[in-house]
Amino acid sequence: MKLCTTLGKATGLFTVLIVVLAAVLTYFDDPEPVKYTSMAEDMKTLEENFKQQNKSCFILGASGETGKLLVQELLERNIFSKITLIGRRQLTFEGQGQENLVQEIVDFEKLDDHAAAFQGHDVGYCCLGTTKAKAGTEGFIRVDHDYVLKSAELAKAGGCSQFHLQSSRGADKNSNFLYLKVKGQVEADIEALGFDRYAIYRPGVLLVDRQESRPGEWLARKFFGAFSSVCSTSMAIPIQVVAKAMASNTLLQPEQKAEILEHKAIATFEKNAGK
Repeated sequence: MKLCTTLGKATGLFTVLIVVLAAVLTYFDDPEPVKYTSMAEDMKTLEENFKQQNKSCFILGASGETGKLLVQELLERNIFSKITLIGRRQLTFEGQGQENLVQEIVDFEKLDDHAAAFQGHDVGYCCLGTTKAKAGTEGFIRVDHDYVLKSAELAKAGGCSQFHLQSSRGADKNSNFLYLKVKGQVEADIEALGFDRYAIYRPGVLLVDRQESRPGEWLARKFFGAFSSVCSTSMAIPIQVVAKAMASNTLLQPEQKAEILEHKAIATFEKNAGK
């Protein structure tokens, strides 16, 4: 009886949390997506033209859900002459293009000692991140801000001209919420570095089927997936769409050096780029 009561309270609390979160995300409504004149161009042509430039890139956070798909996306498209994964440990990937894949193992607490790993890249992608629940407050700030910013600084010093950052919907350095505040602060700090091109991606709730999934995570994904399918203001997005958008956007030439792709823009971007 006590177990049933406890489960009932937990379920009720989780339901309230979902409703509150849904309300918050609805509040962060997106502006209309930026229109790219080159979006109507044939993507294969853009890929071939980009490939001819013989560019190289690096990826941070390749062990994460979005990072894994970004690696696979770039390998399949074969638009880079070399792809370097910078992380804590060696990773294994399947599929074609492995001959263009290089891995650099680094200690993020001593990134200055690994400056060479960030040298000689044209494009940088960052999908690095953790949560307060996993790392604690200090650990979260260290990973999502300090590691990310230091990596961007080393990349800029090493000749990287283009940086793509996976952030979060609602990111704002002036936010009262720690997660959004840290995301917004690192966005601003990297922009100050002055990359020739800087793209920020702010997706909402990421839909992903993990191999090991807790009941709460599964329920949240089902809720947001169903809600997004009937709501005009979409709140959730599959990680495959984010990865494809990051890869496709690399091929385009925006008018401004710094751009922010909000949730709605990421979704429509992927759809239009696939034409």
